[in-house]
Amino acid sequence: MTLSTFSDPAALDAALARVRGTERIAFVPTMGNLHEGHLALVRRARELANQVVVSIFVNPLQFGQGEDFDGYPRTLEADTRLLAAEGVDSLFTPSVTAMYPKPQAQQTRVEVPGLSDILCGASRPGHFAGVATVVCKLFNLVRPDVALFGQKDYQQLLVIRRMVDDLAMPLEIVGVPTVREADGLAMSSRNGYLTEAERARAPALYRVLLDTAAQLKASGDVFELERAACSAIDAAGLRTDYLAIRRQQDLQPSQPGDRALVILAAAWLGQARLIDNLEVVR
Repeated sequence: MTLSTFSDPAALDAALARVRGTERIAFVPTMGNLHEGHLALVRRARELANQVVVSIFVNPLQFGQGEDFDGYPRTLEADTRLLAAEGVDSLFTPSVTAMYPKPQAQQTRVEVPGLSDILCGASRPGHFAGVATVVCKLFNLVRPDVALFGQKDYQQLLVIRRMVDDLAMPLEIVGVPTVREADGLAMSSRNGYLTEAERARAPALYRVLLDTAAQLKASGDVFELERAACSAIDAAGLRTDYLAIRRQQDLQPSQPGDRALVILAAAWLGQARLIDNLEVVR
């Protein structure tokens, strides 16, 4: 099987038109610099569909002022080899101009209220509007039957699910469990920013999540658990952005009687902003 690569949206559409309606299409949107977490999405996509499409696009709309858009690692040649080895059918690599012909200030945007301005959205204003906008446009271009996203970006997954539901988009969204290094660190393209010493400290974030989950299952007080977990992250040499215990379905603060919860955390370590989460049922 040969990987077909497209940079022009019209060429991609023409190629997919030959299989759309007769074969099931699965779509994995990425920003490239691929690792095993991305490849897990691709493998799950292959289980769910006949045709697998992957996009690589570093989306400027989801980067705030002073963030790492210019320095975000771009490794297209290596990524292409990985995707070819996994049997991906089509790779879409549009330019910024192809995706956003108008200036960004004039770009129509998609916003998902409620879910977008909390947690990572509070730390990165406008981020999830950028995510929702590019994913919406990619869905319109690819028109997949199913799209796959990693659960490591838990809030992003819920934003996309809400967008698809609210806008009656005719596709299924599948979340794929977080892929971790042997020491528990969630795989991320930004882990490459870590120095050797920082990489040794990074798994502390996941260890704090595990400890907090164990205490939460034992009916620990949510406020005290959040406070203690933030202190533990900072004591491990990271700088806590947030740690919150929320309801899985809508990321609202947990209420007495809520059983399906998720612990979400973000912390800075050197130049890397690490995020992670752990679902808990108590």
